[in-house]
Amino acid sequence: MKSIHIPKPLVGLLLCVFTLTASNSPKPDSFREVPPEKALATFQVADGFQIEMIASEPLIADPVAMEIDELGRLYVVEMHGYPLDKSGSGKIKLLSDKDGDGKMDESIVFAEGLMLPTGVLRWKKGILVTDAPHVLYLEDTDGDGKSDVRDTLITGFALSNPQHNLNNPILGLDNWIYLGHEPAVSTQTYKSEFGDRGGDVYYPGKKDSPRLPDNARGRSVRLRPDRTGLEILSANTQFGHTFDTWGHYLLVSNANHIIHQVVSSTYLNRNPNLLVSNATQSISDHGSSAQVYPITQNPQNQLLTDIGVFTSACGSMKYQGGLFPALFDSVSFVAEPVSNIVHADFLHDKGATFSASRVYQNKEFLASTDAWFRPVNMYTGPDGAMYVVDYYRQIIEHPEWMGEDVIKSGQLYNGMDKGRLYRITPKGTKPATWSKDLKTAGLSDKELVKRLADPNIWWRRNAQRLLIDRNAAGEASSLKQMVTDENNPAGRLHALYTLEGLGLLHPETIIKALKDQTPGVRENAIKLSEPFLKDHQDVQKALLSLQKDPNAKVRFQLLCTLGSLNTPEIISARETILFQDLEDPWMQIAALSAAPAAGTNLLGAVINRFEKDKPAYASLVERLSTMTGNGGTSEEIAAAVKRALLAPSGKNTGWQPAVLKGLADGLKNNKSASLKNEQTLLVNAALTNPSSGVRQGSIQLLKITGLPQNATTTAAIAKSAKTALDKNEKVDNRTAAIGFLSLDNPKKQVTLLKKLIAPTEPLPVQLAALRTLSAIPDETVSSFVVTNWPSLTPDVRNAAINTFMTSDARITLLLDAVEQKIIDPSSIGWPRSVGLMAQGNAQLKARSRMLLTKKDDGRQEIVRKYAPALTMTGNMDNGKMVFQKNCSACHQIGGKSGTAYGPDLGTIRNRRPESIMGDILNPNMSIADGFDIWSIEMKTGEPVQGLIATETPTALTIKNYGGQETVIARANIKSLKALGMSVMPAGLESQISQQEMADLLLYLKQGKDENAAH
Repeated sequence: MKSIHIPKPLVGLLLCVFTLTASNSPKPDSFREVPPEKALATFQVADGFQIEMIASEPLIADPVAMEIDELGRLYVVEMHGYPLDKSGSGKIKLLSDKDGDGKMDESIVFAEGLMLPTGVLRWKKGILVTDAPHVLYLEDTDGDGKSDVRDTLITGFALSNPQHNLNNPILGLDNWIYLGHEPAVSTQTYKSEFGDRGGDVYYPGKKDSPRLPDNARGRSVRLRPDRTGLEILSANTQFGHTFDTWGHYLLVSNANHIIHQVVSSTYLNRNPNLLVSNATQSISDHGSSAQVYPITQNPQNQLLTDIGVFTSACGSMKYQGGLFPALFDSVSFVAEPVSNIVHADFLHDKGATFSASRVYQNKEFLASTDAWFRPVNMYTGPDGAMYVVDYYRQIIEHPEWMGEDVIKSGQLYNGMDKGRLYRITPKGTKPATWSKDLKTAGLSDKELVKRLADPNIWWRRNAQRLLIDRNAAGEASSLKQMVTDENNPAGRLHALYTLEGLGLLHPETIIKALKDQTPGVRENAIKLSEPFLKDHQDVQKALLSLQKDPNAKVRFQLLCTLGSLNTPEIISARETILFQDLEDPWMQIAALSAAPAAGTNLLGAVINRFEKDKPAYASLVERLSTMTGNGGTSEEIAAAVKRALLAPSGKNTGWQPAVLKGLADGLKNNKSASLKNEQTLLVNAALTNPSSGVRQGSIQLLKITGLPQNATTTAAIAKSAKTALDKNEKVDNRTAAIGFLSLDNPKKQVTLLKKLIAPTEPLPVQLAALRTLSAIPDETVSSFVVTNWPSLTPDVRNAAINTFMTSDARITLLLDAVEQKIIDPSSIGWPRSVGLMAQGNAQLKARSRMLLTKKDDGRQEIVRKYAPALTMTGNMDNGKMVFQKNCSACHQIGGKSGTAYGPDLGTIRNRRPESIMGDILNPNMSIADGFDIWSIEMKTGEPVQGLIATETPTALTIKNYGGQETVIARANIKSLKALGMSVMPAGLESQISQQEMADLLLYLKQGKDENAAH
């Protein structure tokens, strides 16, 4: 489900919204559904796998989640109300396979009257269902397949845009139930329907139970109903989350398909002075808005939907089924319904966290040509198969991000009577039999203990749950014996947590587990030791023996756990681990999360060891200083300032800028501290200190403390103005001087600042002057940018567009410039364009949508003449020849097969043929950002034209046709101007026939050239 995000820009940017439709064109396939009996033919699944449909309409419709219980009953959540219907149309269906052929053939409505249900979990004798603002408990007490108990377990969550509501309850390894959740995102357009911001989250009717304030602060939540446990986690997730075998928590957001919650709130909450803005790590090595490779035929993308990258990632699942080939034990899957794919990543250990890399290059694990295929969730079954939940809708995006024409078209709910469930297994796997044969509920406690070591997480998780539900205390000895079973690390792990759930875990068992041969078991044993840590010296001793453990994740967990105590031995151990793993920023955070202790001087220890060539030392100094700035007294902060500014020069230097920057960051949150007596010292340092880092740090502190009103400041301002204009000064001296001028009233320096924003000036000087000019709260900077737009180089233009985004008045001037064709929409870029077209000001929102999606009719007649090419049958080989003859002199595909002059066409296959053809025939309709032609006049009088390929502080690299590059010093430029022309010439229609256009479109969309990456 779709929402705003900040993805990387694409070649073509806004061109996806200039869809051209010929009056005689047939209805695109994206407007037609594929019947269930033909659906399998639309799929491409990875080699070695097979896909089968186990359920479809009319048995189910609008499925978003599923659960298989220990009796082989399949629960399916149906969310019919998405996107705008709150009438209570949601249902839970109970499916079964009566004839044993592996396909569901009976469907019972287990529960109905739900608003917008988003997830289901088997719990006790019934199920939990997430349905904002509640988590409901539903149970069938009379065995008729329909729930007759409906209780509200917890409540208080926001009822926001449906794609942001709480969702997907999953049972963690640690016996807690985890709920996907994120901040309320109230729509601007549908405030009455989805304007609720939530309140306290709590157990209704349970006096003295925990209450989580402010919609759980917009973070995910975990609960333990049998112990009335309720906690806020350290991060949030959008729709879906998953755990790996060892309990590492993986999250997702629409544009970022794989995120690791590295450090838990339990540890971060210990030290209020530690400012950690993000407890997660984006772990994809192929980008947070990674490219995707759909095969959809004629996709129907909405106004604010990005093309060719993750834009709706959801339903993540770390595979642990034991059925796939062994290499998939390290694979995590995620759905991307807008692009009709399922993506797969390998997880690799990387210190305290992971790195995720593609399993398949230039293709996906699962993809469909059907534009209605909408995978939204995945599930591991008792057979080890991967089940894919297909919402099957024509439109998956929310109307908040659509054009009015689509909203009024009546298509929003097309497909709400449809939905499919798919089963993916290795080739040759027999049909599923669990619906008839699953007998888990009848297993004895002893048999369930054995299942804790099953290769399939479904069996391990459910065996653990059932043993705890049954209060199987009689199996304590069997569980303790399993903890020592050398052949089954997963069994040892689940046995430990089963003992914990039964209240039978004791220190001696934990001490044994701390010596386990498998790092993941040791890591979890450290977590499980925490309730015993204070009162059991033998547990402390066992933990301290792990401070040089060979596994980074074990050391990280140890560092987190030891932060709750402050004995000399434990403080020493924390320091040992920290300096052993200093290069890992998460180790620094773990060390600094320790409860504050009197008499410790970690900052002194770091400064004494400081190595200026290793950035990790500066990072740690900065974090420690931020803590001082945030929680220290005025005296402590002043002492730190003086220590940094008055430190003698010598070997042990380089840490001073980090101290000043950290103090400045911390002081933003410490309103009680004062540095009045140090202001003049900071002013002098900002102008005269030989270290540029110290100068910048001093300016950052002065931004918070303000300038002292004295003669020293007056002289400093005059000197800074002179330095800023002096072209013989070093660039960093000039930028520091501009930064100092920003501390005073920038209006006094308007003439100077405008003079510094010129292509002859070093890039850092221009950007510093632009930032300072933008600090004037009126429209001064906007008027300047519009007037001087043709002479601003690309890097300055990018920063200049940001200056418009701060107020309605500035945005109005930006839109005026777009309307007057001074600024091309492509210069605004995709993320900022999305922001403009979805902003709160209704008038500016409507105007943005009109201007940023406006067609240029200059060559539309030519485009219309080529409309028949869209329905012709193309030839791949002929298309390759057309590309080589007409396109390869300027374009490459995936970095190959041509010349890198114009935009790379590697991702163009993700766009509609109409859009591609429009770009080819009308190249000036909207010039791809970075591919317009510039005219440069040199001081010698020589003219130069070409693309600005790259910029450095002192030079521009100009690229010309054929890939030839010329480097020009800024100092030699007299004037510079953008011509507003694409590097791609118009008139290509004179060289390409309609049939050749059809051939070229096929090649660009589907070509598998041996020299090209697709």
